[in-house]
Amino acid sequence: MRIDLNADLGESFGAWPMGQDALLMPVISSANVACGGHAGDPGTMRRTVRLARSHGVAVGAHPGYPDLLGFGRREMQMSPQEVEDLVVYQVSALAGIARSEGVRLQHVKAHGALYNQACRDEALAEAIARAVVACDPALVLFGLPGSALLQAGLDAGLPVAAEAFADRAYHHDGSLVSRSKPGSVIHDLDTVVTRAVAMVRDGAVEAIDGSRVAFEADTICVHGDTPGAAALAAAIRRGLEDAGVTVARLTR
Repeated sequence: MRIDLNADLGESFGAWPMGQDALLMPVISSANVACGGHAGDPGTMRRTVRLARSHGVAVGAHPGYPDLLGFGRREMQMSPQEVEDLVVYQVSALAGIARSEGVRLQHVKAHGALYNQACRDEALAEAIARAVVACDPALVLFGLPGSALLQAGLDAGLPVAAEAFADRAYHHDGSLVSRSKPGSVIHDLDTVVTRAVAMVRDGAVEAIDGSRVAFEADTICVHGDTPGAAALAAAIRRGLEDAGVTVARLTR
């Protein structure tokens, strides 16, 4: 058994620090680096790429809505063309910075509201897939298992990775419970570790209504802005490895 462990990083902005990037990097295998939309700035992007390179961690672009105040977690009404242009712009920016550091991007993972909308909206999903193909058709597109986003990637000929969230609650249909709802984020460490192991070993997770959601995951996400994210990621990795699961970056 093998799984990629990813985290959303590089989300500081100017004088405002965010997350535990330096502590998370030794634990994870892939980093989703904010590209200046919902968070991040050129200096933060470059420092995060360097940090990932020093730890042998794969680098991916983490484009989001241009919503610094809402951290990209508020839905915006943008046309598919606007979304396509937005993703091309942000991915290209990070790709250029990564290239200057001798790093090639591994993947693209949309952030927050853009991710969740694209997982259920075919037009937005297709816009993101087109943008990724335009940037580099070898990039891996992340999305929820069975989502419109993952299907759009497959239809566009992209390699895709089904993503699971150990610290987020699920609905019975495999979608994530909105952060505005109580219990949407799971904070108990033992519960999160148990869920992560079940996702890989059993190919399933318990939904918020008690039903069983079955899926195959290629990567598991830990949110870098979650309080105690580094300790959480380390516990997840230990739990996975104790269960006989190898944690490693995706193969391209």
